[in-house]
Amino acid sequence: MKNKLRALAELGPAIVVAAVVLGPGSILTSSKVGASFGPLGALVVLGAAGLMIGSVALAARIGVLFPQSPCQEIRARLGAPVAIAVGLILFGLVAIFQWSNNVAVIAGVESIVGSGQTSNGAKWVAPTLLVALNIGVIVCLFISRGLYGHVERLMKWLVLLMILAFVTNFVVALVASPRVANEAVSAGEGAKLDWFAFLGMVGTTFSIGGAFYQAYLVKERGWGPKDLKRGLVDSIVGISALGGITAIVLLTASLVFYGRLAPETIKEMQVADIARALEPLFGDGARIVFGVGLLAGAFSSFLVNAMVGGTILSDSLGWGSRISERGPKICTTAALLVGMSVAAIALADTTEEKRGTANLITFAQSLTVIGLPALALALLYLGSLRRPDGEGRVAPPWLMVMAALGLLVSCALAGKLAYDVLGKLFLSA
Repeated sequence: MKNKLRALAELGPAIVVAAVVLGPGSILTSSKVGASFGPLGALVVLGAAGLMIGSVALAARIGVLFPQSPCQEIRARLGAPVAIAVGLILFGLVAIFQWSNNVAVIAGVESIVGSGQTSNGAKWVAPTLLVALNIGVIVCLFISRGLYGHVERLMKWLVLLMILAFVTNFVVALVASPRVANEAVSAGEGAKLDWFAFLGMVGTTFSIGGAFYQAYLVKERGWGPKDLKRGLVDSIVGISALGGITAIVLLTASLVFYGRLAPETIKEMQVADIARALEPLFGDGARIVFGVGLLAGAFSSFLVNAMVGGTILSDSLGWGSRISERGPKICTTAALLVGMSVAAIALADTTEEKRGTANLITFAQSLTVIGLPALALALLYLGSLRRPDGEGRVAPPWLMVMAALGLLVSCALAGKLAYDVLGKLFLSA
């Protein structure tokens, strides 16, 4: 028993991946799907988590079997332009969406201390808080020794905190739901699905970018070919935590909101609205617990999300692939500064339309159209290569089938997003 517990304690890279995926976007989209589609949405979460396990396990095999990092392997086999394209795509996704992690930190603080104390008060308070937070993270990035070990331990605690917070909130919702007095809408209205939220939930649970980073994390851990089995167990445990928390958030929203809110109301909900909506139903306690979970999710995704883009961009440029090296630190700092700047501008903007932020989101969705299939294809390509030791292919057939299925799903997601984005652009023209 002690050996099994020790083996579980030694796992960690996939927990870091789960931490970056379990951000505010995942909490928001799974809440919206639960509110509009009900508990059946949890089945979709299970399917997406299954694909994520396959992709993370494949990336772990790539990381432990190849002597070089993934981008360097791509550079050696397909050329520098292809490797740099992979790095730029992932960095672009990370840098643009990093702003939502900044905004979510403010939303989490508001959930705990009450709205009107940060971004709704003096408009300089929230941007100042974000500047201080980002500068603190950047300073730690450059002065910390053994950074990966510190990050892994912190992510384990934050994931545990999210599990406790959201499970507690679910239990409260389960007990209180029969007493909820909100007037229900008709079954036909309540069953309408917000497709953007649905696709967003699948995309944030089945995150190709997060899976790709697993290959770098196992190298940070020092794992080699002898750790193939450990990589598989790590992938299953870490991503199961991701899927479990996402399902709990979805089921909580289903208990609280499904059949009680009009589809238009659900569509306009933001992550802070979900936390505040719990207050009249369950009191300050549940609202604060949800805020703690949201804040943990924002902090975990905040840090690792920037590291993902910074490390892989640096590696694609040949500047280093370890977070302890100067190149990844510089590129990670760039991702942090982009996210901070956009979030500070958005929070300081008091106009109702916020055209700049809306245009940025549209651009980010357009970039996702390129990003998801390209990263899935890169994983599939590396998995199809022969092992350096000559003992067959990097990935066994069953894992290649899962990776191919993941590529098809990523193409479908990208196609749907492209259709929606182009449709909006034509309508607004």
